[in-house]
Amino acid sequence: MNPSSPREFVCAHSPDSDDAFMFYAMATRKVRSTSVVFKHLLEDIESLNQRAMRGEYEFTAISFHAYPYVADKYRLVNSGCSVGDGYGPMVVSGSPMQVEQLKGKRIAIPGKLTTAYLTLRIIEPDFEAIVVPFDKVLDALREKSVDAALVIHEAQLTYGRGGHHLVVDLGKWFRQVHELPLPLGANALLKSVDDGLQVEICRMMRESIQYALDHHEEALNYAMQFARDLEPALAEKFVGMYVNHYTVDAGRPVRDAAQKLLDLGFEAGVIPSRVQVEFIG
Repeated sequence: MNPSSPREFVCAHSPDSDDAFMFYAMATRKVRSTSVVFKHLLEDIESLNQRAMRGEYEFTAISFHAYPYVADKYRLVNSGCSVGDGYGPMVVSGSPMQVEQLKGKRIAIPGKLTTAYLTLRIIEPDFEAIVVPFDKVLDALREKSVDAALVIHEAQLTYGRGGHHLVVDLGKWFRQVHELPLPLGANALLKSVDDGLQVEICRMMRESIQYALDHHEEALNYAMQFARDLEPALAEKFVGMYVNHYTVDAGRPVRDAAQKLLDLGFEAGVIPSRVQVEFIG
């Protein structure tokens, strides 16, 4: 290979409208580099978490809950975090239920490495987790094979269509109790990547997000193909919830919130070891 040829990296992220929005400029080469090119791979977040534990992808989205299990291999990128500020994943049920009533219940969850699962375990440690694909948790609830469902992604805006009832909004709970936003997902980069390329990838990620925010309609039109049947107004609302100033730059609030969340997870016995969150730069 020509030494001056750009290095190709796998860039793995979820097939969601918010991820599509933030990666739009990179995926369409509106933000580019002479030293880095990306091959984009789309997988659900729990699969990406599992692959990150094996160090399969150089640059990948992960749940913050997965970070303690991959911290030996990856550092977090300062740009590209999904953060719920007073809102987030939700537990819903078929009939009205209080959060205290979740104790001992069967709850459909989208994966045991998701941040939603970690946060729910912190709130209520005693429930039976039934793992199903993230887009099937409401089906399990509808079929009455579970008592409640933990919803992530666009279902946060659409669960009411099936007549389901909100039990608890995990992001709202985290804000009320800890006065912090709830950090849900981040982009992680293998530590083995050359330092100069790490800096370049971080630049591209930040510029891609800023480009999408500056060219909102154009980026949203691209993201709509990943919006899972959301009408445009709801897709725009969802993207706006999770691509915000925290996404451009995690900053101290997100770093503090991530550390708090993982410390709580360790203290609750969900995470096996205490870990210090490490961002590039």
